[in-house]
Amino acid sequence: MNFKKNILVAFLVLFALTFIISGCSSKDKIVVGSKNFTEQIILGNMIATMIEKNTNIPVVRQLNLGGTDVAFKALKNGNIDVYAEYTGTGLVDILNMPTQKDPQKVYDEVKKIFKEKYNLVWLKPFGFNNTYTLAMEPAIADKYNINTFSQLAKISDKFILGCSMEFTARPDGYPGLEKAYDMHFKEVKGMDTGLRYPAIEKNNVQVIDAFSTDGLLEAFKLKTLEDDKHFFPPYYAAPLIRESTLKKYPEVKNVLNELAGQINDETMRKLNYKVDKLGDDPRKVADDFLKEKGLIK
Repeated sequence: MNFKKNILVAFLVLFALTFIISGCSSKDKIVVGSKNFTEQIILGNMIATMIEKNTNIPVVRQLNLGGTDVAFKALKNGNIDVYAEYTGTGLVDILNMPTQKDPQKVYDEVKKIFKEKYNLVWLKPFGFNNTYTLAMEPAIADKYNINTFSQLAKISDKFILGCSMEFTARPDGYPGLEKAYDMHFKEVKGMDTGLRYPAIEKNNVQVIDAFSTDGLLEAFKLKTLEDDKHFFPPYYAAPLIRESTLKKYPEVKNVLNELAGQINDETMRKLNYKVDKLGDDPRKVADDFLKEKGLIK
């Protein structure tokens, strides 16, 4: 009886230890998030894969979360540990500060304030500037001789603007653009980001907001207009990570900083094109790029 009892006790102790260890280890992970568009999902996968392949830290992907507000709240609340953010978005949309033109000053400003205010750390930028732009069908732009935002503003009441819901409300989106250029469209249609390009192709709208690295700009052969008053700030993408995560896993800083300067505007546009036009899987696109650069094996 004693032998059987000892076996049972030993089993229960082993089970309890296994439960405790697994319970503790479930917290020993990094959760990588992203916003809800192609570029963000590619970058989120790059961040996740870099950590997976170059450290022993388990990684959970929580990608395609939503817009800036959703992703940033998830980071602040600790629901995710890191995601890719844009310096201009941090400055104008999150901090509600006036736009600036100098990329380094914008980066330095957000880096300083985010650490002081939110205990969040900006790592080194990936290298590309995904600034906002406005795009039109070349035939329509050429018909009215529109090459710049200022030229568009003069006859904007002839056209319908199709833009993301976020762009309709952001201070560095349509509200600010309207003031800076005295731009007043016949109608402004807020829509899901993926619907803008089909909408302009069908002439349901004649102008759309776009990111300069959108792969679909190339796929749909649209003409991008010049922001001649330099309204939009620089939007250099970089990993934004919780300071507490870096204290727990200091090796992550050097691992993610390996991505610094590795992606220029053209490269990011091509990566987006592979997903948006060719239908490639974002995770595969990210991993293939990292292998090509020798950042993972």
